[in-house]
Amino acid sequence: MSINATQLTVRPVRALSDNYIWLIESPKFPAQVVAVDPGEAEPVVAELKRRNLELAAILLTHHHPDHIGGVPELLRLGQVPVIGPEDKRISTKSRTVRDGERVELPELGLGFETLKVPGHTVSHIAFWGHGALFCGDTLFSAGCGRMFEGNPEQMNASLNRLRELPPETQVFCGHEYTAANLRFALTVEPSNSEALEYQERVNRIRAAGDPSLPSTLSLEIKVNPFLRCDKPTVRSAAESHAGKDLAKPFEVFAVLRAWKDQFR
Repeated sequence: MSINATQLTVRPVRALSDNYIWLIESPKFPAQVVAVDPGEAEPVVAELKRRNLELAAILLTHHHPDHIGGVPELLRLGQVPVIGPEDKRISTKSRTVRDGERVELPELGLGFETLKVPGHTVSHIAFWGHGALFCGDTLFSAGCGRMFEGNPEQMNASLNRLRELPPETQVFCGHEYTAANLRFALTVEPSNSEALEYQERVNRIRAAGDPSLPSTLSLEIKVNPFLRCDKPTVRSAAESHAGKDLAKPFEVFAVLRAWKDQFR
């Protein structure tokens, strides 16, 4: 299965229990691909062999093992650039990129802007370009990542930054969490018609065994409560859950994230 972003062809590779590793085809040489967050090598190697592809580079959003664990074995196929955030916990990285820097791979016809989006981890980054956003575990469809290292104000600011990208941006997240996230989203906003419609669509897609991703930013702005902390309906639900007034959007976010952490 391949997915066409605005100017990209991206292939999902399932890994571990619910991870996606994204393989971005080179617009110049489609047989060459860039792997995003390869937490496991074996399924990537199998996909490369099955489609006669060659790994040309690796992009990493953060240091968690389920996003970088496959890198050492993949490098045994041949040395390629490994590009990721400033973080000493990523020992396999060959190039560090910081907020606002461009990742240019001219030989592949690819280029991405680096966006620092702390919250899930303090050094988390996202890659945006060609109409596509590779956001690791910061933004999920209908949800967002847990805060293992950051705080609610940081995470809310990171999500707001992603929300400002062009609405047609396709969102390639790190995990297949959409169905579970929608159950929570509809607990927060049970009358959200877009979320209800999306839930029906996702249930059909998942029943067929297909990925629910990518999403689009325009859809996420309509259905994702973590991108809607400034909306009266979301604030009201968070205040009701917390039993107190919440003056600022990041306070709403903090309540939502803690609520979601306990949601089953």
